[in-house]
Amino acid sequence: MTPTMNTTTPTTAAVTTPAQQVVGSYPTYQAAEQAVDYLSDHRFPVQHVTIVGRGLHSYEEILGRLTLPKAAGMQAAAGALLGALLGWLLGMFDLVNPLVSGAMLALWGALIGAVLGGIGGAVAHALTGGRRDFTSTIAFRADSYEILVDDTYADQARRLLTHPGAPARD
Repeated sequence: MTPTMNTTTPTTAAVTTPAQQVVGSYPTYQAAEQAVDYLSDHRFPVQHVTIVGRGLHSYEEILGRLTLPKAAGMQAAAGALLGALLGWLLGMFDLVNPLVSGAMLALWGALIGAVLGGIGGAVAHALTGGRRDFTSTIAFRADSYEILVDDTYADQARRLLTHPGAPARD
């Protein structure tokens, strides 16, 4: 007996997005957001609006030096918080006195979580061999932000955004 194979593929509904037009370009996201808020305040159907960042760049902001004690401390704090939360949740299953059990288990969970988190943070930092001795955040920026509106509503949006009192554009 030979196995049969199902050669049919499931059908998926094609998602079509309506054509859109650029109705404004802004130097910052906040300015584009203000323009969309302005449209909303004037009863424009903002569900037909999209904000698009053009010329995206990633950047990393360095927050400071990361030392072994700092790495251990940060992970100890995270471990304490997680341990306290888990301990409190487990304590809620005590049918006799869930408040006391929850508090005691939260304290023990925080203590154990802090110790384990601190050890883990120290070990993880030591294993990097000094390759990344700093903390940072990564984010994205755009050169400009364009407001796109569905073709059907583009003229209405343009009229509103060129009205006196509308947020300034590029």
